[in-house]
Amino acid sequence: MQQLNGFILKGIGGFYYVETAFGVFECKAKGRFRKERITPLAGDRVTITVREDKDNTVDEILPRKNALRRPPVANIDQLLLVVSTVSPVPNVLVLDRMTAIAEKAGIVPLIVVSKDDLSPAQPLLDVYRTTGYRVFLNTELDAIRDALRGKTTALSGNSGVGKSTLLNALDPSLQLATNEISEKLGRGKHTTRQAEVFHVAGGLAVDTAGFSSLDLFANDGIQKEDLAELFPEFRPYLGQCRFTSCAHIGEQGCKICEMVDAGVISDSRHRSYVAMYEAAKAVKPWEIRQ
Repeated sequence: MQQLNGFILKGIGGFYYVETAFGVFECKAKGRFRKERITPLAGDRVTITVREDKDNTVDEILPRKNALRRPPVANIDQLLLVVSTVSPVPNVLVLDRMTAIAEKAGIVPLIVVSKDDLSPAQPLLDVYRTTGYRVFLNTELDAIRDALRGKTTALSGNSGVGKSTLLNALDPSLQLATNEISEKLGRGKHTTRQAEVFHVAGGLAVDTAGFSSLDLFANDGIQKEDLAELFPEFRPYLGQCRFTSCAHIGEQGCKICEMVDAGVISDSRHRSYVAMYEAAKAVKPWEIRQ
């Protein structure tokens, strides 16, 4: 029997695959995790016990620096959001909510735009380059590799946008399964079934299951009073509104709205902010998840 430290590469059917300095071990989580309603996640740093009979166990989850519910990952430095120009069509409200969730968790958002060969990417590039986020075309492989180096990065996005295809392009040895977009449904199939960590470009990349639609729940811990701080392009102008109670949704003397009218802040991003603010306002304090 031997105790080792490592991190979870993936979990399938109650088994967790943990990479250590001595190799990868298949483990089951100890029963106390279920009692405590704790779910081990890809990226978790853990202590495991390795036994000769191979009845290995995950004994302890070390303190997390962050964790996301969707995608279900832990200890992430960056969230790389892949958005396609078409098939599926981009849902910017979903994208903006994901960047806000990442900001709240202290995770750096990156954006990769795919399928520029099918429809121009410039409208999306124009919007997201005003945020200060690093934005790439999926063909800018060297730049993306540089962004991944030395970091733990989770990839997320709608099914069919090309997350697994991007990882294969970054490291052809991965040979991850991909699926074409469904012409009938206009969306991708869930090729990736669970979050899985890979060594890519000198860092760790987590491929995650795509989603066909994201429930834009407001009880994700984001309160309306904190929302503006989660939009980095708003920050230089916060505190400059006429009224200290300004919600930045159309009030007279609002500096944020002034910057939207001037084209400094994207109208699309501001519309997402307003939608998220109204959704957060409808949530009762006791319903908010911390």
